[in-house]
Amino acid sequence: MTIYFYFFLYISKKIKLMDSIESLKEALQFSPNNIPLKLILANTLAKHYRYNEAEELFLEIINADKHHTDAKLALSKLYFQNTAYSKSIVILEDILKSQPSNFEALLLLTRVLVKENSLSEAKENYQKVIAINPKFQDEELDGILRISNQVYFEDEFEEENSFKNKGFMTKPDINFEHVGGMSEVKNEIELKIIHPINFPDLYKAYGKKAGGGILLYGPPGCGKTFMAKATAGEIKANFISVGLNEILDMWVGNSEKNLHEVFEFARQNKPCVLFFDEIDALGASRNDLKHSSSKVLINQFLQELDGVDTNNEGILILGATNAPWHLDTAFRRPGRFDRIIFVPPPDEAAKESILEIKLKEKPVKDIDYKKLAKALPDYSGADIEALIDITIEIKLQSAFKTGIPEPISNKDLVEASKKHKASTKEWFQIAKNFALFANESGLYDPILNFLKIKK
Repeated sequence: MTIYFYFFLYISKKIKLMDSIESLKEALQFSPNNIPLKLILANTLAKHYRYNEAEELFLEIINADKHHTDAKLALSKLYFQNTAYSKSIVILEDILKSQPSNFEALLLLTRVLVKENSLSEAKENYQKVIAINPKFQDEELDGILRISNQVYFEDEFEEENSFKNKGFMTKPDINFEHVGGMSEVKNEIELKIIHPINFPDLYKAYGKKAGGGILLYGPPGCGKTFMAKATAGEIKANFISVGLNEILDMWVGNSEKNLHEVFEFARQNKPCVLFFDEIDALGASRNDLKHSSSKVLINQFLQELDGVDTNNEGILILGATNAPWHLDTAFRRPGRFDRIIFVPPPDEAAKESILEIKLKEKPVKDIDYKKLAKALPDYSGADIEALIDITIEIKLQSAFKTGIPEPISNKDLVEASKKHKASTKEWFQIAKNFALFANESGLYDPILNFLKIKK
């Protein structure tokens, strides 16, 4: 009974449609030059797959009125549905000559170009669509032409966003003297970076080039970025710091272009230290990636590191990461980041230095920096800064009541340390697992040494 009911309903609709089309045709016989009526009939015919009749009517309308945009758009859609992509493109380009911001025409042209596999032109058109309506989203087009889960530039359309125009190159006024402790890290960097610059003839005698890459890894807030700046200051080189926002772009292909531009900029400003922060986000293991575009970015990065068709001599590449286990193994091959250095939390000498620097120009009294440094096990530089902020807030609350600013003492800082636990402990919990169970090459032995764990 149900099947017969739906069949009857379907037949009834078809009869009504036939009656509607015939009624429109009959009305058109009495008013053959009625363009709005022709457009209604043509759209009705197209909607119900009577494409040849609809095409004929659309062409009649366009011949009668060469500026009839609605008829042109409808005809281009009809051609698109029938995979006549070239015909559709011709009409859409004609519309966009006089109406370059026509949203529907730009969007349909993007779809047609994707079908034609002209992705570069499709991306250019889709950028215009987004410029007109920044909130517009299309699952199919987004999946092909842009990467929705990346960090984007705020304005993709201005040439001022060129890396060269952003002024990220500096000449640091700090060196290793400003870095307390960390002697092992300094020695490694001296051997790989500083000595090749200072003693080029000796290195050439052994066939060693000045340049290459060092990867700094360790808990967050332990001075990896500061060490990179100090390295540049030590050899009086330019320092170029590169973050995610300077590289990653929502549009397919632009991230690779940005990365190439960064390396070209470095090659034009030798000697320089090129520093990549959070490098694991740019060079994550390709096995973990879902987007093929992200894999292409990694391949581009590897190509730039290898200096294919270019010369990277004099470019000292430093990368920093909190999660080296997420970095693609290809980055660790010789000639790339072949030196991997563990940057631990500051030792007691370094903590003393950090405390002195951070408390300088603040009201203090009877601070025993040596004793205080011992009371802050596993603290990072960032933890020390947070500790001082907490102490100041406590002192301010007291000063609001008395109106007298009391100086900061050892006791104040030790009391504040009870409210702030070392942030590095969580990192070591994760790192310890990798050091114990994913450490065939001995890469993470320094973590085990720091934790005093025997293999």
